[in-house]
Amino acid sequence: MSAPPRLQGLLAPVVTPFQPDMLPDADRFARHCQWLLDSGCAGLAIFGTNSEANSLSATEKIELMGKLVADGIPGAKLMPGTGACSVPEASQLTAAAVKHGAAGVLMLPPFFYKGVPDEGLFRYYSQVIENVGDSALRVYLYHIPPVSQVPISLPLIERLIKAYPDTVVGLKDSSGDWNYSKSVIDAFASTGFDVFPASETLLLRGLRAGGKGCITATGNINPGPISQLYANWQGPDAEALQQKVTQTRELVQKYSMIPALKAVISYFAQDQAWRAVRPPLTELPGEQEAELIGKLEELGFDMPGLRED
Repeated sequence: MSAPPRLQGLLAPVVTPFQPDMLPDADRFARHCQWLLDSGCAGLAIFGTNSEANSLSATEKIELMGKLVADGIPGAKLMPGTGACSVPEASQLTAAAVKHGAAGVLMLPPFFYKGVPDEGLFRYYSQVIENVGDSALRVYLYHIPPVSQVPISLPLIERLIKAYPDTVVGLKDSSGDWNYSKSVIDAFASTGFDVFPASETLLLRGLRAGGKGCITATGNINPGPISQLYANWQGPDAEALQQKVTQTRELVQKYSMIPALKAVISYFAQDQAWRAVRPPLTELPGEQEAELIGKLEELGFDMPGLRED
């Protein structure tokens, strides 16, 4: 099996809806994924941080992935998160993604043990790649030290690229540190290594430096304007487009991100079921939700085509 074309542009780490019994709502999930693709997303980073991925079991993720593909979401538009604390679980999830024709997988380092050496992280990624044993596999490293507390160093990236040049092909940087993003781009972009900052506030800067787009939480609610910036980043309106999407992002990130995203989707879809989050998260308090929605509406924010009439 050959790998699908690499994804570039805006990818959304798709939020996961839940039923009243707290099981994943596969139908709402598929509808939201389709709306994101219709609204400008180049791909879907399902089972990322904002998907509440680490509150989902491996079985739930595999079943949701299969349901998406069965419902007509192309596997080639998917970049599932498959990182886990154990090599067997990461291998199982990664193999399932390859089976469904995913464009790549976004792989966290094992995040329970802290202070592990690069050698241990190299062995982890290496064992997963060898276990899957498929030339169609494309791995995107997931650097999110504020949450994982396990950073991915430049020497580790270099070693993985040398060992698996056709497999380890990119990185999502959720550090919030532009200097790190820039250092990875400067070091490896010329080799074909794709770097995606995790916020659209860095999209224009990243593209100008040689990045390939962004994988951003607010892609869930603001895909049109972000994808418009990506499409026109070399045009005369690029700075204005960047300012517009930055304004929305900076507003939303003042609140707890996952409950805030779901509150916004719930409001504009007129669907209260979207507010549900899995423990240990809790819904956005009512007064914060009202404040956020009010401020978004002051900006003229909308989610066209989301509501099912």
